[in-house]
Amino acid sequence: MLTDYRIRQRDHLLQIVRALTQQLDLESVLTRILRAATEMLAGRAGLIALRDQVDGDDKKGIATFSIHAQHGVSPEFLEHFETVLKNTTSSAVLVDPARYIIAELEQRLHMLARSGPFNLEGTIGLPLEARGDLVGLLLVLRASASPSSQNEMKILQAFADHAAVAVTNARLYEQVSQEKRQLDALLEGSADGIMILDSGHLILRWNKALAQLSGVTPASALGSTHDETINWSSTPDPNLADAEARGWPFESASPLYVEGNLLQSTGEELAVGITYAPIFDRNKRLVNIIANVRDITRFREAEQLKSTFISVISHELKTPVSLIKGYAGTLLREDATWTKDTINESITVIEEEADRLANLIDNLLEASRLQAGGIELNISTFNLENLTKQLSRKFQTQTTEHEITVYFPKNFPLIEGDQERLLQALSNLLSNAIKYSPNGGPIKISGRTTRREIIVSVSDLGIGLPIGELDRIFNRFHRAKTAETSHTPGAGLGLYLTRAVIEAHHGRIWVDSDPGHGSTFHFSIPIKT
Repeated sequence: MLTDYRIRQRDHLLQIVRALTQQLDLESVLTRILRAATEMLAGRAGLIALRDQVDGDDKKGIATFSIHAQHGVSPEFLEHFETVLKNTTSSAVLVDPARYIIAELEQRLHMLARSGPFNLEGTIGLPLEARGDLVGLLLVLRASASPSSQNEMKILQAFADHAAVAVTNARLYEQVSQEKRQLDALLEGSADGIMILDSGHLILRWNKALAQLSGVTPASALGSTHDETINWSSTPDPNLADAEARGWPFESASPLYVEGNLLQSTGEELAVGITYAPIFDRNKRLVNIIANVRDITRFREAEQLKSTFISVISHELKTPVSLIKGYAGTLLREDATWTKDTINESITVIEEEADRLANLIDNLLEASRLQAGGIELNISTFNLENLTKQLSRKFQTQTTEHEITVYFPKNFPLIEGDQERLLQALSNLLSNAIKYSPNGGPIKISGRTTRREIIVSVSDLGIGLPIGELDRIFNRFHRAKTAETSHTPGAGLGLYLTRAVIEAHHGRIWVDSDPGHGSTFHFSIPIKT
């Protein structure tokens, strides 16, 4: 009989060990352990209650428990027992708080037995402990009040130990799973492209952002090598292969930065910077390389913009300064006598070039203010047609090769806007029309209305714009690249500021152009209703 008992005990333990190694479903494993323990100890029912996890796992506070497995327990008893489990106090003074909790629970269970229809005198309980931490309680409820034998306690202890292992494994698995989910969310939610390589450069991870940057789907990238998938239009220096040939990352474990033009699946090029960070194991063997891929197009554009700014401003400042210095130096010569006409002519040039410098400086300051926080408008109601006619008469006095005409339909509505700002926008458009039609010809300013907006157009028959320039002509410091414009003065700020003024009025601006036959700039402003 004893042999049969031990065989059953061994079989139960083997089944539990097998369950522990084959699955991480905590509830199923705990239920199997509880049934085996109840059967081996001839119990009527059993419970496993796990200690609720608290941040910091504070053992000196209040220990609360929740039932995670039960076998043969009536719903009525469960309700009473859950009351017993609430707010079981652990002591900071006692050497073994786990034993204290068991003793306190036994007292509560005895009180429960005396106050209700439950015979719990034979209850056997043990704490579930893992690495010195109390993780739960295992209770077997028996009808018999006979004291538990040493062998029964050993059996229960074996099951309790396995239950503690199951709880620890499950919680570790959940912790790892949670960290994996967080990592997955981080990788997939990153705005930068991220790929993970093994030590042989095989791609293990390829996130959505990188798929968008490269045009290569994760399904196509995974399992391929780095060099098969990352295609440079021209090999950058340094690059990953060259750096490894020189000893990276073992001689220098700092991240490696590579910058170049990535050839996308569409055949287009994209400026990217890739930072490669090595990951080593405890034996200092390379395990993975984490690569962060960032679109640096805007950084390149910013650098180009900076270069353009220096080049344009240097050129634009140099010309008027040279003229002012030259004419002033000529007038100051003591070995020459100048006529009044010559003096007046020289002073006129100096004044014009000084005005040109002042206008350039004003535009630069305006552009800086735009970058800092936009345009402030001083809104009033005014007649745009009258303003345009006054402006055209002013510009007509500055040219004899162009004929400026204005046409607005009858009953053209008054508009609400910043009169000075819109005058500035119209002046820029009219100035460009004169500047970029060097052979003269008609310049027409016209207005029309729709149900929701007024539209003003400025047309010329000048050199026009190439098709590829239409979307970029309003960018800061951008000037159309044609043979004619290369000799035309300008800082590339006029249209940029004009667009800012129109957009500040919640309007839009666009251009139609026929290269060699002129351009028409249009802007619209909403009609207040």
